[in-house]
Amino acid sequence: MDDRARLLRGLAVDERRVEVGGVPTTMLVGGDGPPLVLLHGGIECGGIYWAPVISRLAEEHRLVVPDVPGLGESDPVERLDTATFDAWFTDLLRLTCDGAPTLVAHSLLGTLAARYAGRRGELLQRLVLYGAPGVGAYRMPLGLRVMAVRFAVRPSERNMERFERWAFANLDRVRERDPDWLDAFTAYTRSRARMPHVKRTMRQLVATGTEQVHELIDVPTTLVWGAQDRFVPLALAEEAGARLGWPLQVIDAAGHVPHIEQPGAFTRAIEEVLRTPV
Repeated sequence: MDDRARLLRGLAVDERRVEVGGVPTTMLVGGDGPPLVLLHGGIECGGIYWAPVISRLAEEHRLVVPDVPGLGESDPVERLDTATFDAWFTDLLRLTCDGAPTLVAHSLLGTLAARYAGRRGELLQRLVLYGAPGVGAYRMPLGLRVMAVRFAVRPSERNMERFERWAFANLDRVRERDPDWLDAFTAYTRSRARMPHVKRTMRQLVATGTEQVHELIDVPTTLVWGAQDRFVPLALAEEAGARLGWPLQVIDAAGHVPHIEQPGAFTRAIEEVLRTPV
């Protein structure tokens, strides 16, 4: 069984290959109920890293989990800029959602999703921005920048572990809980990171996804953050929440990826958002 198959094992979704906005796109689809789209951050493996929370969220929602162009198993585009993302994502919603969905968007793609909500908010019911640097005036920590460059040049097992120790509040706890899943996640991410088109897409996302969003967003928006996020510090979310009047859900004992590190707390936070009347 290859690494991606190991990550998919037992999930309550089907994997599909669909042309979206002219781009062959891989996505996970399953469940029944109001539509819920999970949009991954700037990570080479794409949407498969939502695996720890997919089955639980699919119990009550029609779940759509795409790989954005150039990451995971989706084909690349020449440049994943704002206009290209908007066209691709609009077609994705048209193809997969009967009505306006809730969009949960993480990290660098959270920034692009926020800009999208400012321009095409009528297509979304609500928005959850999760560890997204564009909610404020973000400066990438120097240590993170050095590690990102090092991993991009040489995606070795050692460099991947350095990166993960920054991403997680407690990597060892995650490894003890499910060593097979983490091993598959690490191996699959490293395999994608070696691909030239993935490297190019990641560079583009870092450039666009770290810029502050200035669009006016009328969509009901909630922030979800790990209390120990070292990629995008909680203070940025606190300032944005106070400035924009957005509720903030903080997940304790978690870094930049609470859906992996604290999947139970993450799903409870999302479910609370979904229970809130629009």
